[in-house]
Amino acid sequence: MDKKIKLGIIGFGNMGTGHTANIMGGNCPEVDLVAICDKNPKRIEFGKNKYPDANITYFTDAIEMLDSGLIDSCIVAVPHYDHPKYSIECMKRGIHVMCEKPAGVYTKQVREMIAASKQYPNAVFGMMFNQRTNPVYRKMYELVHSGKYGEIRRTNWIITNWYRSQAYYNSSDWRATWAGEGGGVLLNQCPHQLDLWQWICGMPVKVLSKIKYGKWHDIEVDDDVTTFVEYENGATGVFVTTTGDGKGTNRFEIQMDGAKLVVEDDKLTVTEFDVKESEFTKTNTEVFGSVPTHNLEIEIEKSNPQHIGVVNAWAGNILHGTPLVAEGAEGINGLMLSNAMHLSSFLGKEIELPFDEDLYYDELMKRVATSKKKENVTETFADTSGTYGGAKK
Repeated sequence: MDKKIKLGIIGFGNMGTGHTANIMGGNCPEVDLVAICDKNPKRIEFGKNKYPDANITYFTDAIEMLDSGLIDSCIVAVPHYDHPKYSIECMKRGIHVMCEKPAGVYTKQVREMIAASKQYPNAVFGMMFNQRTNPVYRKMYELVHSGKYGEIRRTNWIITNWYRSQAYYNSSDWRATWAGEGGGVLLNQCPHQLDLWQWICGMPVKVLSKIKYGKWHDIEVDDDVTTFVEYENGATGVFVTTTGDGKGTNRFEIQMDGAKLVVEDDKLTVTEFDVKESEFTKTNTEVFGSVPTHNLEIEIEKSNPQHIGVVNAWAGNILHGTPLVAEGAEGINGLMLSNAMHLSSFLGKEIELPFDEDLYYDELMKRVATSKKKENVTETFADTSGTYGGAKK
């Protein structure tokens, strides 16, 4: 029999349920799901009823599962604050860990997780950045980093097709609270976009953000964000997101010296300049001359395995040493962006990166101190399939 990893999942909510369905559906041939943990007995009962013939052991205590000897690998899919905590507990035991996004709520705790991964290097540490498997963004990354088009001049991403009604926020007492979730649209819906933005374009050096908290919903946290960034080379960028637009947009645009790249409706459009703009502006003699351009035909792979691809790559790394989709340590970059955005909004000023992480933690804890669990909650677990590019999540 071919070797498989022995997997446990901590957290059997929306994401844990989705991972379980993928594995039990036969999509991860090198993964044997042997244990599931959730502190909610109703979720345990759901699992037993859903998979009555599966050889899965259920736990209500995560440490008990980690110490059971049943597993050698674990997906951490609990509420955000506990991502570093349980990832570190896995590492200490030599258990390979795949951490759901975001890596954590604040960068200080994620640095502790990264330090632990260096202390326990035998535990393979991956991040669930499933949008990096999207061939559209992979091709965009390839083109930007090829050097063919010169430097980035401007980046714009408007990702507003995350619409949520109040029912979504009422589905859990911890959701959209500072104490329970640690943030809103930036931390819950946008980690994939923030990761892709920095992965493709690099990290900015300055952030200026205007964030509205509970603008469109009865919640404590952010549901409307407009951010301006500046890069080391002087390029600028804008990031706009919300869960309040009835009909939203998902458009990512990169203006370079030699081309314009746009991803919209999951399609990549590349407009190449016949002459780089920096050359054209010096040689053109027409008063209203325009840079001559042509559209480039781009071949895009059709396969986009998303979570399945990330899990299979992780299992492949554990068993065969093949590459991960995203190293665990990379999880801090997108979180650094969202923390900087909040800090800019909290203080009402531009923030330089790297920023004062102790100051952000202090500002966050002020909000946690006054945070309240929601009452009259209707606990709901939803199908999260098809939600990762800007839809349900």
